[in-house]
Amino acid sequence: MSVDLLLGLQWGDEGKGKIVDVLTQSYDIIARFQGGPNAGHTLEFEGIKHVLHTIPSGIFHPKAINLIGNGVVIDPVIFKKELDNLAPYNIDFASKLLISKKAHFILPTHRLLDAASEAAKGKAKIGSTLKGIGPTYMDKTGRNGMRVGDIFTKTWKKRYQSLVEKHLKMLDFYDSALEFDINELEETFFEALEILKKCKVVDSENYLHQAQADGKKILAEGAQGSLLDIDFGTYPFVTSSTTTAAGACTGLGIAPNKIKEVFGIFKAYTTRVGSGPFPTELFDEVGKRIAKVGHEFGATTGRPRRCGWIDLVALKYAIKVNGVTQLMMMKGDVLSGIDKIKVCTHYKTEDGVIDYLPFDIQPESVSPQYIDAPGWEEDLTEIDQVDKLPKKFIKYIDFLEEELQTPIKIVSVGPDRKQTIFR
Repeated sequence: MSVDLLLGLQWGDEGKGKIVDVLTQSYDIIARFQGGPNAGHTLEFEGIKHVLHTIPSGIFHPKAINLIGNGVVIDPVIFKKELDNLAPYNIDFASKLLISKKAHFILPTHRLLDAASEAAKGKAKIGSTLKGIGPTYMDKTGRNGMRVGDIFTKTWKKRYQSLVEKHLKMLDFYDSALEFDINELEETFFEALEILKKCKVVDSENYLHQAQADGKKILAEGAQGSLLDIDFGTYPFVTSSTTTAAGACTGLGIAPNKIKEVFGIFKAYTTRVGSGPFPTELFDEVGKRIAKVGHEFGATTGRPRRCGWIDLVALKYAIKVNGVTQLMMMKGDVLSGIDKIKVCTHYKTEDGVIDYLPFDIQPESVSPQYIDAPGWEEDLTEIDQVDKLPKKFIKYIDFLEEELQTPIKIVSVGPDRKQTIFR
């Protein structure tokens, strides 16, 4: 049985959580394959907004199993808060939520290291969410990390203490003015760990192999966006995991030839949180308008998102890197009322005009080249059928579809799960 994959094609915040929630009714298993609680997946239905950080976005559907894969890094404290926030909804976590034994833990000292490292960078800071993600992945690749399965071994506490001592020495190296009480942090950490122990912990790759053999339908859920990929993103202003399609293989133990559909999600414009190059960024009133109408604030950090026109150069790049088979366009409703919409189709560089993403996209290296598309006045948020969409909006979709050479199968016209149109 094949596995479908859903991921973001920009710098994150594309609306993956909403679409996973919408699609879950067609799947037996939703499996998150990378990232940590720096991700914020927002779901809205029945007048209530939910923000998930670690738990997969299919958790509100009664039949689907939700798996946190080995490629994810877990902060037990944040995980406990998620469970507490979901407590009023009577979700059967014992049967619906599984955690991979091979997923790595974010320790309290990982968060401290993240803060100290970011502070030491000064003006060159990455824009980290300070959740300890980077230091955790560093310990993972450095073969020092603590995994979920480790807490059930006799040597767990000894190994934990050894790693913490190493971290404290590293903090001394940074000579940071960071103030903390390690005993207080550890008390909260170990309390949360007891809650996590009550969840079902599995050999996730074996579980998914068996599910495939049993004919179960699996949807792999990504976090962040393709342009934040550790290899193919705008390095060094990226996250610490593989956010592209390849990450589903390493983050879940799924073979490449088992992946069938690759759903790529993008906004009708572009946003970015934190530092890093952003060729189509807007600094005018239009940019401010998009941010206000689109409620462009980070679901995890609350930080305002930088807004700009859609960038087809970057989108084509992400589509190719991921092997996207279907596209889903989000937040078209936010652009309603803008007379003239600009679309970046090429970059101008010292070597000429190009239509691919080069090594460096800093402002001094590339200049976006735009064409104009007519805007639409109509409010899209109440429309529920394709044939009721404004002609100019349909023309915008058709143009993007032709440029990207990939069908746009879903159009979102609002944050609620009902505000989703299938084409």
